[in-house]
Amino acid sequence: MTATTGRRRIPVIVPVLGEEEAQAAADVVRSGWVAQGPRVAEFERAFAETVGAGHGVAVSSCTTALHLALVVLGVGPGDEVVVPSLSFIATANAARYVGATPVFADVDLATGNLTPATIDAVRTARTRAVIGVHQGGVPADVDALRAACADWGVALVEDAACAAGSTVRGRPASAGALLAAWSFHPRKVITTGEGGMLTTDDPELAARLRRLREHGMNVSAAERHASAQPVLESYLETGFNYRMTDIQAAIGLVQLRKLDELVTRRRELAARYHELLADLPGLSPVRDPAYGTSNFQSFWVLLESGGRDEALAALAAVGVSARRGIMAAHLEPAYKGAGTVSLPNTERLTRDSLILPLYHDMTDAEQGYVVDVLRAAARA
Repeated sequence: MTATTGRRRIPVIVPVLGEEEAQAAADVVRSGWVAQGPRVAEFERAFAETVGAGHGVAVSSCTTALHLALVVLGVGPGDEVVVPSLSFIATANAARYVGATPVFADVDLATGNLTPATIDAVRTARTRAVIGVHQGGVPADVDALRAACADWGVALVEDAACAAGSTVRGRPASAGALLAAWSFHPRKVITTGEGGMLTTDDPELAARLRRLREHGMNVSAAERHASAQPVLESYLETGFNYRMTDIQAAIGLVQLRKLDELVTRRRELAARYHELLADLPGLSPVRDPAYGTSNFQSFWVLLESGGRDEALAALAAVGVSARRGIMAAHLEPAYKGAGTVSLPNTERLTRDSLILPLYHDMTDAEQGYVVDVLRAAARA
């Protein structure tokens, strides 16, 4: 594709779904068991093994995973939860779901992630938990965050929504987490359409999470139906309907087998962006941190002199679907009036960055075209 023939729309991301996923979903439909069942259990085991966790608990979304994580930690009214404002708004909303107060912390300008220093600047005696995000697939330094939270006596929940396939010091990004929440939304590297997962090494937390996702029942619906004898379930606490279906899990199992290939391809595309953008002044592309590797779920660039909205408009005018940088929750109407300290890096990133197209089947010509349009916008 060239600038003169560039009429095909270039999307920001395209999920990699094909006949294998369609067949897996059809097999579940034909089986007669489409609700949470054996495929969900299989997906939980396979995903937990892939990300280096002892247990996986599949749920309906990463948002419900974050909610359940705070529930099992006992976070509630009167407590504060430190979160990055630079994240999808669900991260902050999870604290409100349990009646706690989200407290916004600033992020590192290069990675977009919380650091012990930015958390320490806003934590108080009421801080009960921190939600640390692997933003856009760029891993946070979880070793440093875990050590700091342990010293402070607060729990760390890891929002790994974008992090499947990212690493920290050679291990999966949230391996060893007390609680990590994952997303399988279509914008993520692997998808089940909608859906999420909680991972933990704690078997008691996993057992309680499984009860909570299914109305607080002491025995799952799948176990009841599998029993040859009548099972009279009981409801041990107030729970939720946060289940994943076997149809979603069957798709997830196929996607999971592709994870390494998908991440390898995304990293190849990111490396080529770095080459193509190397001589373009006033622009800093996202990179791997020194301590880990990104899956490049999102590839963003930071403009040094502003002009982000003009660049977005120039790309859109020729059919290139870019996106604004990661949102800042504290600037949204839903959080108007929420007390915040100064968040200069957060506001700089959300104001002056944009996310470029990056998807598995992106061609060299398409990638070159995106960069050509950026060059033209810079000259203008």
